[in-house]
Amino acid sequence: MVNSTQTLSGPPSAVKKPHSFTHHGRTVADDYAWLRDPGYPEVKDAEVLAHLEAENGWFESRMAPHQGRIDALFTEMRGRIKEADTSVPQKDGDWLYWIEFEEGAEYKKWWRRAVSAGDDASANELILDEVALAEGLEYFRLGAIATSNDGRLLAYSVDDNGSERFTARIKNLETGELLADEIPGTLSGLVWVAGDKGIVYSLANEQWRTDNARLHWLGEPLDKDVELFHEDDEGFRVGASLSANEEWLLIGTSDHETSEVRLVRAADPLGEQILVRERVKGVEYDVDVHTDTLFIHTNHTHENFALATAPLADPSNWTVVIEGTDHFYLTGVDVFRDFYVIEGRERGLDRIEVRYYDDPARIEPIAFADASYSAGLGSNPEWHVEKLRLSYESMVMPSSVLDYEVATGTFETLKVQEIPSGYDADLYATERLEITARDGTAIPVSIMYRKDRAEQGNGAKNGGGPLHLYGYGAYGISIDPGFSTTRLSLVDRGFAYAIAHIRGGDDMGRAWYKAGKLERRTNTFNDFVDVAKGLVDRGFTAPGQISISGGSAGGELMGAVINSDPELWGAVVAHVPFVDVLNTMLDESLPLTPGEWPEWGNPIEDEAAFDLILSYSPYDQVKAQSYPPLMVTAGLNDPRVTYWEPAKWVAKLRELKTDGNELILKTNMGAGHGGKSGRFESLKETAEEFAFILWQLGIEG
Repeated sequence: MVNSTQTLSGPPSAVKKPHSFTHHGRTVADDYAWLRDPGYPEVKDAEVLAHLEAENGWFESRMAPHQGRIDALFTEMRGRIKEADTSVPQKDGDWLYWIEFEEGAEYKKWWRRAVSAGDDASANELILDEVALAEGLEYFRLGAIATSNDGRLLAYSVDDNGSERFTARIKNLETGELLADEIPGTLSGLVWVAGDKGIVYSLANEQWRTDNARLHWLGEPLDKDVELFHEDDEGFRVGASLSANEEWLLIGTSDHETSEVRLVRAADPLGEQILVRERVKGVEYDVDVHTDTLFIHTNHTHENFALATAPLADPSNWTVVIEGTDHFYLTGVDVFRDFYVIEGRERGLDRIEVRYYDDPARIEPIAFADASYSAGLGSNPEWHVEKLRLSYESMVMPSSVLDYEVATGTFETLKVQEIPSGYDADLYATERLEITARDGTAIPVSIMYRKDRAEQGNGAKNGGGPLHLYGYGAYGISIDPGFSTTRLSLVDRGFAYAIAHIRGGDDMGRAWYKAGKLERRTNTFNDFVDVAKGLVDRGFTAPGQISISGGSAGGELMGAVINSDPELWGAVVAHVPFVDVLNTMLDESLPLTPGEWPEWGNPIEDEAAFDLILSYSPYDQVKAQSYPPLMVTAGLNDPRVTYWEPAKWVAKLRELKTDGNELILKTNMGAGHGGKSGRFESLKETAEEFAFILWQLGIEG
């Protein structure tokens, strides 16, 4: 018997099946727990599938009258993409490598040409054709890709269903043939070692955790593979990479707050491993190697990270060479033969510096003219370089690829993102604001809008007009003020578009991240609400004229703020939202849970964590009140946010909400956390999202 019903006159109604759980003497009802298929990760339960299909049917019926607008938005967004496009070639050894999109293609082609061939296009070699690999598949995603050091072989991995379990293959680039070697279930990079005789990779275990680093010898059966390292802590994840000079294999294991690194000669991966420093809870570090010195990027002396060095012969004897400070957040270090580069943020703005081994006092900042931008190192694969490949953009300036000549400090612009349908940056303005949160903290906000917004009747700062507010606020992930072509479809219709750099991200440093996690998690939600109210106070918009969106942990943010302040929002889009927080953190069998406890808390062992998570978990805090119009998405194969979280949340909202506003759920039955694959297929989903927002805010055109 199917306990979900759908008619043309109303949405599906999920039956309530009494269920509860008790921890720390508290009993919590969970009457929609049945939406989790007991056979997960396989989802075959007829009742569950029928309910999801019914929700999809309701979604389609509600969006069908707006298909013309969806199509128009899609055409508009696609028109801003240069369909036949090529990346800037980058030299790596004897070859130049680049990627190319052909007209109308969803996926890329990977090319190379011998440096010795100069500009002779007849020497171009197609090394991987994603278009051909994706043919006939509903979903396709390329994972890792790595060329062997001698240039003869290509290792790559593919996910064809969104489960993020990748199958690795090896291609002979001289003959075009695939080797017999096939490694299913990987979730990692692919690292060439031992003179290109072996590949190092990590398998995802049954719980989708990479607890291993393994060595595969080419031509040998998989049961001959050697486990180089195994992690016993269920909360840690393992990964491997090469040092910048490609002499060392680096095997790292970490969770959200602690890390540990081992080194072994890449030429002899079965040789003796060198432990850099034993893990200490709360100490994070990553490592690179220059001659006989380790360069260690670490938070062991300051939460904003410092740079230390150590002799290779005494790797735990660290000497700090760049002190951590409150004002500069050191996010990374790249080591080259003649110099090294540090990246970081100062007051939330990207900063890049070149430094020298033989002269610590010589510091060369790479200066950018704009007041607000996003900049960083691009692909720089070679050990000896004289130019650095950089990327650069802002909210109103399309992305650029630059070469920076280190000796002269000069830039060469290699490519500027082309927008075929046209774009005039002079029509737009961008600002960086600070809005004071309820606890007195100044929250940065990046905002853009058309300069003629007032003439459109949506005054930039006169209290009118729609505004879209985006936020994430988790895992120390910053949201940079970069350029977006899709965003223009809202801005050109009179929207202001704002990014709230809320706590929980590391936009303003590591302390900013810590101030939005664990027992201070609710700062994230409060910051977002206070930014919205501040934008109203500054005349950018009005309550009910604000659309908001977020995905994954940003979807949790959406769920929290519609529970707390539903009247502010005119339309809400929650993509693969992490909304059943308490249940997920109580279930250590789920793929991510043990590794997530440092982020959210462990409600199994910690009563205070249980109470706090229960107090904000969006699913548990749904109540009888009016809610704003809401569009929700999910992925049936999503291993990060399982499909039943949004399904349960929507079911409970349907039961309790007291309004007649739209509530629609779309579950991608053949995709995972990222939604549909392909550059145009994903645009269709963005077009649906924007059509929903425009519909709910009553905006024509």
